Amino acid sequence: MSKKITVLGTRGIPDVLGGVETHCQNLYPAIKQQFDVDICVIARSPYVDYKQSQYKNVATLALWAPKKRSLEAIAHSVLSAFKTCVDGSSIVHVHAIGPGLVVPLLRLLGKKVVFTHHGPDYERQKWGYIAKQALLMGEKFAVNYANEVIVISDVINQLIQKKHGRMDAHLIYNGVNIPQLLTDETIHKTLDRYALKPKKYLVAVGRFVEEKGLHDLIIAYQQSGVSETLVLVGDADHPSDYSMRLKQLAIKTPNVILTGFLKGDALKAVFSQAKLFIMPSYHEGLPIALLEAMSYSLPAVVSDIPANLEVGLPADAYFKVGNVADLAQKIKARSELESADYGEFMQTYDWREIARKTVSVYHLINKSIG
Repeated sequence: MSKKITVLGTRGIPDVLGGVETHCQNLYPAIKQQFDVDICVIARSPYVDYKQSQYKNVATLALWAPKKRSLEAIAHSVLSAFKTCVDGSSIVHVHAIGPGLVVPLLRLLGKKVVFTHHGPDYERQKWGYIAKQALLMGEKFAVNYANEVIVISDVINQLIQKKHGRMDAHLIYNGVNIPQLLTDETIHKTLDRYALKPKKYLVAVGRFVEEKGLHDLIIAYQQSGVSETLVLVGDADHPSDYSMRLKQLAIKTPNVILTGFLKGDALKAVFSQAKLFIMPSYHEGLPIALLEAMSYSLPAVVSDIPANLEVGLPADAYFKVGNVADLAQKIKARSELESADYGEFMQTYDWREIARKTVSVYHLINKSIG
């Protein structure tokens, strides 16, 4: 009889914007393909249009969550934790430090817990004092009380070793899929919607929150003097003063296009025909959007934060985080490149191998899984 894994901490799958969401959307179908294990991903009801469903043989279940930034993760995680009491799961896999607050509760409920640390979210500018303290506590609880801990980058591994003395975490990177060829019709349908021309635009992808640095990007783009259009793919999950100011800045800046959230073939089409990918973030775990850009051989300009440096791009792909003049200069220089070769990098970020490594962590807890 196969064992059951319950997953919590993601807003939901499929096609919900976010690094944790993309991670879960790729990881669990890859596990399901290779191993005899039942998996249920618990989603937050405001982000999905189902109560119960399936995605690539992975069961999905939506539970209520308040669509309020400060309460959403913890309220949903507590509900999800109690749901695991009756769902027959042998292991609960918790993602991200906000939901990590419920790891001790899950242990009290008799669950075996795997926790994946996606990054120190308390460093994000959007959080106030109380929220940051809750996230710090979530990290502490999850790292100390989970049976097994996974980290998605060596930067995070060093962080939890120093702060919490957890020396046995498993380093398992984020992954990326090999791009599928799209039909010309699919590509043109998306590009025409935004009046884009192949190889005549630059692209950035992310939520409209301060730590993504998109305000720096718009100003740097203007200063760079490049002729290509700048496409910003994304929006805010929860409208804020910052997201509204950012949109106003974009609207006022010539040749900047806002697409809103894109998913599936539309997002692939935009990636496939871009000239340059830009990530001006102040904070990342291990950015899947960057890995996706690399899978399309896009030249990149990214901030020199530890998570981006860990990817190991050529030195001239990096600019000093927050330095608008440096970013403008890099945009101008690297927008003249034709393409980039990341073949050697891509082997590190293979979802099938990541799935196998994740299941080996489950094996450590429960030898009968797999």
